[in-house]
Amino acid sequence: MTIEFDAPSRDKLALEEGTSFTPKFDANGLITAVVTDADDNALLMVAHMNAEALMLTLDTGIAHYFSRSRGKIWKKGETSGNLQTVVDVLTDCDQDALLIKVRVAGHDATCHTGRRSCFYRSVRITDGVPRLISIDEHRHFVPSEVYKA
Repeated sequence: MTIEFDAPSRDKLALEEGTSFTPKFDANGLITAVVTDADDNALLMVAHMNAEALMLTLDTGIAHYFSRSRGKIWKKGETSGNLQTVVDVLTDCDQDALLIKVRVAGHDATCHTGRRSCFYRSVRITDGVPRLISIDEHRHFVPSEVYKA
């Protein structure tokens, strides 16, 4: 199946209230994707998608993202086995951000560090200096065993 997006609408009412999905990609051709667990709404990760990754996601039902550091599309969980099955894709009012609700297979871990969520540290001020403290030390898998070069 080939999916094509309509051209972005300049009509604010059509954009905000219409039925055409016209994702607004940034100057680099990317759109931000906030990823949550479909069952408990836990925030799992924030990633980016280009048009191809978004089309693959919609077409296959498995989350695909665009890695800015590697400069290529990646199928989330392809190496670790923690595939993200998409339950729903929502867009915000001006269609420049996505909320992807997923169910994670495998070890139920999204982060490459082996944790469930990429958001495992909290910023705290200690003696006037911002520091990171871990709020999740539980590893669902050992990264060095899963990501072998």
